[in-house]
Amino acid sequence: MLLSHQPDYKLFGISFFNEDLYALLFRMTVNLVVLLILIRFMYYTKARRKDYLFTYFLIGMITFFLCFGLKKLDIDTGMGLGLFAIFGILRYRTEGIEIKEMTYLFLVIGLSVINALASNKISMSEMALMNGCLILLTAGLEYLWLLKHETRKIILYDRIDLIQPEKYHEMMADVQQRTGLKINRIEIGKIDFLRDVAQLMIFYDGDIQSFGTGSGPIDSE
Repeated sequence: MLLSHQPDYKLFGISFFNEDLYALLFRMTVNLVVLLILIRFMYYTKARRKDYLFTYFLIGMITFFLCFGLKKLDIDTGMGLGLFAIFGILRYRTEGIEIKEMTYLFLVIGLSVINALASNKISMSEMALMNGCLILLTAGLEYLWLLKHETRKIILYDRIDLIQPEKYHEMMADVQQRTGLKINRIEIGKIDFLRDVAQLMIFYDGDIQSFGTGSGPIDSE
């Protein structure tokens, strides 16, 4: 390398510079590009969840830097798999994470581990193939196969006289008239007879309809 002839300055035994910096910059660039495509242009265009956008980018980069740094300590691939498992079982206590969001979390962590742990045993073409396959598969599922994305929202319903099974269609017509949405199905949750309200989970095609933001609990997939 160009700087290989320069003296190795150290502070407390730690080098100021070594040639692994070039490998770090290259792999970090690859990882950032992959995360940008996966998170910003695939996940966010469908889900519009800025909170997960922030989380995915940071977790992806933290995973990458951890793997790259620990790999230099001659820890084998088992470290990467163990790290993958540790991050994979993360549970966010403040808010339940949905299945689709958890799947994207696995993708972000997995791709970051792959890009960080690539070595002379894994060629650049193999690394590109793994990244490309995961991105293409995700894009195919998001934009081709799962073209219609069913969204669900929890609402409080005040006409508990319509929650009886035989009045299901009447209840659906009433909810559709109030919300202005074409609803696919309704599931009944908690019922409060003291307040005469019930929790309903309504399912509708979110790509072609919108219900506003509101302040109540929202779940999308």
